[in-house]
Amino acid sequence: MLTSLYNDACSAASASRFARFSQENVLHRLHEIDALSRRDGLTALDAAADPLVRIGTEIDAAGAVTKNSYGVLNLAWQAKEHPEWAGVVEKEVESIRAAIRETHGAKLRFLIWAGMGGSIEDKSMYNAAGLLKGGPRFYALDSTDPAKLKSILDDMTHRSGLPLPMVLRATLVVGMAMGMTSYEPVVNLENLSALYRKYKIDARPNFLYMTLPGSLLDKFAGPRGYRMVPLQLDGGNSTAGRHSGPLTRGSLYPLALAGVDLKRWIHGTNLSDDEVHAAWKLSAFLDAQGEAGRDKVTLLLPKAFASAGIWTKQDFEESLGKSEDLGLKIVIGERPKLSNYREPSDSGRVFLSVQNDGVKSSETAAFAAMRRHGYPCALVKMGAGDALSRYMQFVHYVVCGLGYLRNMNFVTQPSVELYKAITNKLFAQAAKAGSLGGAKVWKKMHETPRKAVWKKTVTLYYDQLKGPAAKGEAPAIYAGFLKQLAAERQVEYGELTFFGDMRYSPSGRAVRGVMDRAAESLFRTRLKMPADVYEGPAMNHSYHEMIIGHGKCFTTVLVSEKQDRLPAAGYSADYHLAQFLATTLALSEKGRPVVRLAVKDLSAKSLEALGEFFREAAQALR
Repeated sequence: MLTSLYNDACSAASASRFARFSQENVLHRLHEIDALSRRDGLTALDAAADPLVRIGTEIDAAGAVTKNSYGVLNLAWQAKEHPEWAGVVEKEVESIRAAIRETHGAKLRFLIWAGMGGSIEDKSMYNAAGLLKGGPRFYALDSTDPAKLKSILDDMTHRSGLPLPMVLRATLVVGMAMGMTSYEPVVNLENLSALYRKYKIDARPNFLYMTLPGSLLDKFAGPRGYRMVPLQLDGGNSTAGRHSGPLTRGSLYPLALAGVDLKRWIHGTNLSDDEVHAAWKLSAFLDAQGEAGRDKVTLLLPKAFASAGIWTKQDFEESLGKSEDLGLKIVIGERPKLSNYREPSDSGRVFLSVQNDGVKSSETAAFAAMRRHGYPCALVKMGAGDALSRYMQFVHYVVCGLGYLRNMNFVTQPSVELYKAITNKLFAQAAKAGSLGGAKVWKKMHETPRKAVWKKTVTLYYDQLKGPAAKGEAPAIYAGFLKQLAAERQVEYGELTFFGDMRYSPSGRAVRGVMDRAAESLFRTRLKMPADVYEGPAMNHSYHEMIIGHGKCFTTVLVSEKQDRLPAAGYSADYHLAQFLATTLALSEKGRPVVRLAVKDLSAKSLEALGEFFREAAQALR
């Protein structure tokens, strides 16, 4: 792997930063810290003695190290000493197949993975890349929206032509949560478990989970006799969720079930010292550019790795988004277009292209155009046959290098915990009131005078924004706040998030289309700034650290007033709606601009009104 830089106005600063990695012997020190921790325990690590300890471990208020999180690097180092790991995983997944076959007389046909953020994004990436085609059909259960689980079950019965009880017997359910307080997988496993009980199916062969001992997930799944699988093959606990790919069981099991060559996959993570320094050369470039105000890194990926955008975004932003002063945003989902960008001196843009050696594509041509136009550019050239695992490990080193240069802990995610805490309070209020609709905070949102209704279908709530109440129609009010904040440079990018399923349900996919068009017309074309389109609360775990920590984002959170249910499991949307509210309250608490949009339902007529709302807002921005 080779990193090349172009149009680098900060070349001296980049070079001096890059030189630090050799001068300060960073790679050798990383090996020493990891070896010391594994040999002598956490008490041997002194956070005051070495910044590498401070940036790659969890530390309590007294300054004691409570967790070594350098598994993101050391699992690849250990893998060289453990060639048996691939065979171990393959035998384990075969035993899972055998247990389902022996208990139910069924072939494993479906895989439901319940997890959030780092516990799911790698699997979604593998699936989109076609790596899981050879195994059971994969479903990402990454929200507490009943519509998502309902749509998944409907798809499974439709594809198989089998009744639900037979489908459940042929399904493996995996719950994964690498945080002690992650409740979303518990919600989903609880409802799936209810379905197995309803149909009197022994669920124990069909359920397994990966988590920390004593976590909410462990307290739920353990007493039910579900199999707890150690996340790491070394038996340790040294990875954050987003760092669990590419080398933990949480990342390897779906690949093994699909027949992927695990020996080749694991070998791909074995980066040479030169490749590690190529990653750190990119770290130095991005750090210098970010300090100069060019912190919007537009990612251009080759076709083979096109699915890696969100995973890459999460690894960078959740790891490095904690600073108010210095951000680093990964821009994905854009079709590069010069007319949507400000000039290089004023755009805040950097372009990062990953290319397979000798393979040309439209992204390659787009990168060349940006380079000719004078934008700062970085090119990472990979071997034509390099596995996706090699790219993933390279990215981990880039993030680690940035953490070192910024003296920033890259393994924690405090802002993710904020919305979780607020959600739990709201859900407790809902339980006391009988439903979220009866809770005080839900009533307060609906009763606020700071709202505007559009076409009797779309309601804009802007009660979390500062300033006097606005007059006019809802699209103009929305555009007015956005225009003002953009003009003041308080906002440099947008976020459009739907709290509902956008992957499996037809109506959710239609919502995605409306939001994609809004991102293009409102933010990219009119305001010449990036925009993220995603699903909540997955984005809270994927890149909310950047939005809350660094800011500079205008967030629009959308929800349907009509929520689905899954009666067979007694599954309502109260927790999901609590997460919707908690997300906006967490952003507001940190002073980040956020508005809520509520659409009457997800009918074609309502979505047309929603699209018209955004089109009118775009017109008002002219």
